Amino acid sequence: MKIFNWAYKILKNMDFSDTWASYLNLAINIVILIAIAYILDYIFKKILIIILAIVAEKTKSSFDDFLVANKTAKYVAHLVPLYFISKVVPVILKNFVYWESFFGKSVKVYMVFLSLWIIRSIFNSLKDYLKEKPKFSDKPIDSYTQVIMIILWVYAITYLVLILFDTNFKTLLGTFGAISAIIILIFKDTILGLVASIQVTVNDTVRIGDWITIDKFGADGDVIEINLATVKVKNFDNTTTTVPTYSLISDSFRNWRGMQNSNGRRIKRHILIKENSVRFIHPSEIDHFKKIQLITSYIEHRQSDIEKFNTNNGINKELAINGRNLTNLGLFRKYLTSYLESHAGINKEMNLMVRHLQPTDKGIPIEIYAFVSDKRWINYEHIMADIFDHIIASVNYFDLEIFELPSNSNRKDYSEE
Repeated sequence: MKIFNWAYKILKNMDFSDTWASYLNLAINIVILIAIAYILDYIFKKILIIILAIVAEKTKSSFDDFLVANKTAKYVAHLVPLYFISKVVPVILKNFVYWESFFGKSVKVYMVFLSLWIIRSIFNSLKDYLKEKPKFSDKPIDSYTQVIMIILWVYAITYLVLILFDTNFKTLLGTFGAISAIIILIFKDTILGLVASIQVTVNDTVRIGDWITIDKFGADGDVIEINLATVKVKNFDNTTTTVPTYSLISDSFRNWRGMQNSNGRRIKRHILIKENSVRFIHPSEIDHFKKIQLITSYIEHRQSDIEKFNTNNGINKELAINGRNLTNLGLFRKYLTSYLESHAGINKEMNLMVRHLQPTDKGIPIEIYAFVSDKRWINYEHIMADIFDHIIASVNYFDLEIFELPSNSNRKDYSEE
């Protein structure tokens, strides 16, 4: 077009050679083209940003607010000068075949990257929007968007290679096949992360907000982010542990979601009773133990059955071992059961028992197995501590002893003062 040759005519009138006049004319046109493209980009960027901001303010949905925050309008505005350049450059470079091919490829490359930026900003906006919704708040949205972006990047890189090297898809596919082992080695972590992310999502292994414990990595807290490469865990000491996503399917870990969704949090703790403190209850002690209100009716009923059995079977009670008898440990277990059943913090509809475990060299483990109704960590710890404070303090009332290693400390006995 004649409009792009004005500089050439001026340069020719100034006695420049055809070659110099042509190249200087090209350089001047490129500078003018860049200036016009910059002005167009600035104008349309301002217009689109203002329009999108107005729309975001008028609408109730927060999606357009996230489009503004992720600069989607800015990237879309770049399409206008790019379109202008793509139409004008071939006209300017019609006499420069090599440079026309070079600038043509450059425009296509920029178009690919710009398209990816626009798509990424839209997906980031969608991701932020969905995270606000309760239905998706615990879903690994980051992983979904990353998978889509990886697929788009693979497609874009393939397209760029085809453009830059003027090759066909079959040749490129054959080349990828030849170097596939190297590709797999380089992108091993990404591939493993992709597989793990899909399995975690499909199997619903971990959700955002779940409390998980991974001893191998020292993680013990709430999951705050799940993506292709890592899972971020905010520990209860406010530190953050980053765990490889693949470890969620290759290593063992504990997810406390089941407890949080249930009706109680489990207590499973024992105390050790010295074996030589366990004995039969002498008949003269029965009235003393009846004073413990939680087991009064139990002792009366149980003692009546024992006396009836021993009388009917002619049991010689000169030795306590003969026949049926009450033991101080048996009464203690029954007391603990009654105590837990009457405790306001224990869920009575879930499993509750006081049981013997296998005797050890440190004594007889008496285990408390019950569920606290309040699952909040601090409240749970308070309730459990109160229960075991009472249990430890009540052991002496049954003439039992708790095992503990010898200590050099001497406790002053204030009862004698």
